[in-house]
Amino acid sequence: GALLVSERIDREELCGALSPCSLSFEIVVENPLELYSGAVEIQDINDNDPVFPSSQARLEISESVAAGARFPLESAQDPDVGINSLQTYQLSANPHFALDVQTRVDGSKYAELVLEKELDREEQRELHLVLTALDGGSPPRSAHVQIHIDVVDANDNAPVFNQSTYKASVRENTVSGTLVARISAYDLDDGPNGDIVYSFSSHTPAKVRELFALDSATGELRVKGQLDYEETKLYEIYLQAKDKGAVPGVAHCKVLVEVVDVNDNAPEVTVTSVYSPVPEDAAPGTVVALLSVMDLDSHDNGLILVQVSDVNDNAPKSSQDSYDVYVPENNVPGIPILNVTATDPDLGRNALLTYTLLQGDPTVGHIFSINRENGTLYLLTSLDHEDQVEFSMMVQVQDGGSPPLATNVSVSVFVTDLNDNAPTVLYPHPNTNATYTDVVAPGSPPGHMVTKVVAVDADAGYNAWISYTLLQATDPSLFSVALHSGEIFTARQLREDDGPQHTLVILLKDHGEPVLSASTTVSISVAEMVKEVLTDLTDVAPANDPRKHVTFYLILAVILVSAAFFITMLSVGIFKCYKWRQSKELFNSSRSTLYRTPGPFHHIDAVRGGLTPPNFYHQVYLTTDSRQSDLLCKKPFTSSPLGSRQSTMRNGEPGLYHQIVGTASQLPTPAE
Repeated sequence: GALLVSERIDREELCGALSPCSLSFEIVVENPLELYSGAVEIQDINDNDPVFPSSQARLEISESVAAGARFPLESAQDPDVGINSLQTYQLSANPHFALDVQTRVDGSKYAELVLEKELDREEQRELHLVLTALDGGSPPRSAHVQIHIDVVDANDNAPVFNQSTYKASVRENTVSGTLVARISAYDLDDGPNGDIVYSFSSHTPAKVRELFALDSATGELRVKGQLDYEETKLYEIYLQAKDKGAVPGVAHCKVLVEVVDVNDNAPEVTVTSVYSPVPEDAAPGTVVALLSVMDLDSHDNGLILVQVSDVNDNAPKSSQDSYDVYVPENNVPGIPILNVTATDPDLGRNALLTYTLLQGDPTVGHIFSINRENGTLYLLTSLDHEDQVEFSMMVQVQDGGSPPLATNVSVSVFVTDLNDNAPTVLYPHPNTNATYTDVVAPGSPPGHMVTKVVAVDADAGYNAWISYTLLQATDPSLFSVALHSGEIFTARQLREDDGPQHTLVILLKDHGEPVLSASTTVSISVAEMVKEVLTDLTDVAPANDPRKHVTFYLILAVILVSAAFFITMLSVGIFKCYKWRQSKELFNSSRSTLYRTPGPFHHIDAVRGGLTPPNFYHQVYLTTDSRQSDLLCKKPFTSSPLGSRQSTMRNGEPGLYHQIVGTASQLPTPAE
C-alpha cells in the first residue's frame, strides 16, 4: 500500500503558477472491494532563478522632468510560487533615482524608478544603473538587468490625460444633457502654457458631434441627440486636449460609449400565408396560416418568453460528501471550526437551504452547534485530547420545498494533542509517605542495573516521550540513569568506602512545547542482604498512614456481611425443616383416615383429584411422596366417595396396577 514517486517531479511543469499543486489518484482495495480517492500535494522548492525579459533596458528622460516622476520598469518572472517566488527588487546606489516596489492585485511585484534629484544634461548626459530581482528562498536566488538612461534636452510640456481610454454606458432612451463621461488632462507648464482646452479630434464623424456635446473647459461629455441601440450599439469618440502655448502641445484620448438596449419595441406579428376559406371537411392538422414574430430589441428584450415554474426536483448538493476537521485541544469555546457549503439548482424557496446537526450521539449536541443559515459549525466547549480523540456527526442540508429534499454530510472532528500534561511517576509512588529503598550489593560492577523509574505521560506522540536525567545524587559518580528507559545503573564498581545510603533525584521531562517536567526521589542502600536494609530502617519512625482506618472499616464490613449471610442461611434451613415435618405429619394423618388396598397395593395412596363437572370426574392415584404419577380415568360419577375409589381400583387394568406398584417401589422414602 505504499505510494512511491516513480519519476522526478517538477511542480512548475505540472501546475505552473497554480498553488497549491495537487495530483489526484484512486486506489482499489480488494477483499472486500473498495475504492478510495486521494490527493498528493506537490510542495514547491526554490529551484528557479528570477528572469528578466532582457539583460539591458534603455530609458530616455527629459532633463526638465520634476522630482517625483515615476518610470515603470520591466518585471522579472519567477516560476516558483509562494515565498520562493519573486519578492523584491534592489537598485544600485546613485544620486538621482530611488526604487519603489509595488504589489499587484494577484500578489506579483513590480518596480518603478522614482526621480529624487532633477537631471542636468549639461552635467551628465547618461546614467548606468543595475536592477536586481530577488526571490524569497533561503538562500535567495537573483537576476540582474542593466538600465541605461539617456538625459534628453527639455521642450515645452504637452498635456497628459490621466488615462488613454475611457469607457461609459448609457441607455438608448437617455435624455439630452445626461453626463456620459468626464475626461481630464494636466499640463506641468505655468500660465497659458498650462491652460488646457478640450475638443473633438479632427477625424470625429459629424454624426457623433450631433449626438454628443463636449465642454471645452471641464471635459464633460454629455448626450446631445437621440440614441438608438438598434441603429448603433457602440460609439468610439476621439478627443484631444491642447494647451494655449505659442506652439501648443496636444494630447489625445478615446472614449468608448456603449448603448444599452431598452425594451422600446413591441413584437411584430406577420401573417405570411393564409389558407382561407377553410373547407368544413378540412382534416385536423390542416395548416391555416403561417405566422412570424420579430422584435427589434436585443437579448432578453427581443424574446417571447415562456415562463417555466420551478419544481423541487433537485436535492441539495454539498461541495464534498465528508469533512475532516482538526482542532487543537484546550480551544477557546465558541470558535467556528468548519463551514459546510451546499448548493441547490432550484429557484426561490426550493433553493433555500437550512443546515441541521443530526444528534445520533447525545453528547454531540452539547459540544457542537451549527448555524442553520450558512452552515458554520461552532465548537461550544473546550476539548481535551486525553478525554476523547474523535467526534463523528452528520449534518443534514435541507431545502425549503414541499416536500423538502435533504442531503446528509458526514463530519469528523479530530482533537489534536497539546503538551498539557506533565510526566506522572508510577514508581517510586510519589503520593505516599512510605519509603521505597532499592538494594545493591557491595562490589557490584559498572553497568549493573539497580532499579528503574517508571512514569507515564497522558499526552500522545512526541509530547509523551519522556527523558530521564540525574538531577542530584549523594555521590554523582556512583550511579547513572538511562535517558529514555529510566533504568538506574552503577556508573563504576562499588568500593568499601562508599556510603551505605544514597539518595537520587531524577528529573523527568517530556518533549513537548513547552517542556513539562516532574521529579522523583530514589533511595538506594548498599548491603549484602535485604535484612541489613530492614535493620537500617528500624530507626525510621513509621509514618502515619491515613489508610489504616479505611482498612479497619473494610474488615468490619466483611465480618458483618458474613454474619448476616450465616444467620439468613440458618433461618432458611430451620424453616425448611419445619415445613418438612409439618408435611410428614399431614401425610401420616391422611394415611390413617384413608383405606389401604389389601395385598400388594399397600404402597398406593388414593387421593381425590378435585371437583369437576359430574360427567368428567377423575381421580389421580399417587405413590407416597411420589415424584412420578400415573393417571387413571374413572367411569361416570357416583355419589359415594368410597364407592368411587373402589370402582376406580376395580376398573383399572391389572397391568397398570403392576406398573404403579413398580413405580412406587422405586420412589425415595420421606426420610430421603
